[in-house]
Amino acid sequence: MHDPASAPRVPGNPVRDLPLPDLAGFTHRWIDADGVRLHAVEGGQPDGPAVVLLAGFPQTWWAWRKVMPKLAGRCRVVAIDLPGQGHSERPDISYDTHTVAAHVHAAVEALGVSTYWLVAHDIGAWVAFSLALKHPSRLPGLALLDAGIPGITLPDAIPTDPEQAWKTWHFAFHLVPDLPETLLAGREREYVGWFLKAKSLSRDTFDDAEIEQYAASVAADGGLRASLAYYRDAAESARKNHEALAQQHLTVPVLGISGSNGSIPDMAASIRPWADRATGIVVPGAGHFIPDEQPDAVAAALTAFITDEQPDAVAAALTAFITDDD
Repeated sequence: MHDPASAPRVPGNPVRDLPLPDLAGFTHRWIDADGVRLHAVEGGQPDGPAVVLLAGFPQTWWAWRKVMPKLAGRCRVVAIDLPGQGHSERPDISYDTHTVAAHVHAAVEALGVSTYWLVAHDIGAWVAFSLALKHPSRLPGLALLDAGIPGITLPDAIPTDPEQAWKTWHFAFHLVPDLPETLLAGREREYVGWFLKAKSLSRDTFDDAEIEQYAASVAADGGLRASLAYYRDAAESARKNHEALAQQHLTVPVLGISGSNGSIPDMAASIRPWADRATGIVVPGAGHFIPDEQPDAVAAALTAFITDEQPDAVAAALTAFITDDD
């Protein structure tokens, strides 16, 4: 799948046999995040508002590579690989989202960031939702992209209608003990490639090199086990979410970002029963992988969300972007 000999030996990197891509203007960092070594990629304006980006399955921080430079002109941008993802350590821990959120928050604190805008997609959004419940005073805003969150927006049953089942069938498959590992080991590229192509509006969104890169991450050093663990611990994530919500609603302002052809038609509506302030937008021309498919629209919406406190500013920014693009 890849040549380990070609991967640079970077001090502190716990996944040394995985090639390490660079992004111009950004620096790789490894942080001891409460006992778990996490990989972060940082750049932008040191004195600007901090924005922390989290990706989901089957991606890594690289999912944000097209958005990060567009935010860097105004913001301090930090993309973090979750535990078990990319070049972060693959620890033998619970992968429930509250446990993972604690490590992510510890990494942000270790970088010297006291308050930050949190932006997250897919499983990253699972973690971000739990983090926002625990540390609302640290977050001026939370943006969630196309994610069914355990106990909140993730349905308990998998649909059997073929028109819908292909979007969520893997939740049940990943829960089965041992079988996914048996079937997928050595076939990570085929599996990852199916997700990236099937869930994008355009099958040309990801080229072969990108598929190879993400598949190599899943295959490297226990990455497959860790990826599955998020799903296997989803029931515990849901339980802890409900415990936290029994004490208070989500008080952080939330921006829900959906793709016109994504998995969740209206992220804001799905979150609103549990959030005091939730607004939403639908990005046209996008499937599930919105940051890859429409990075300019995502960056425009996030910039408006971060720099303008008026709820209508995000929709106005997206509308202006669409009009200019036409």
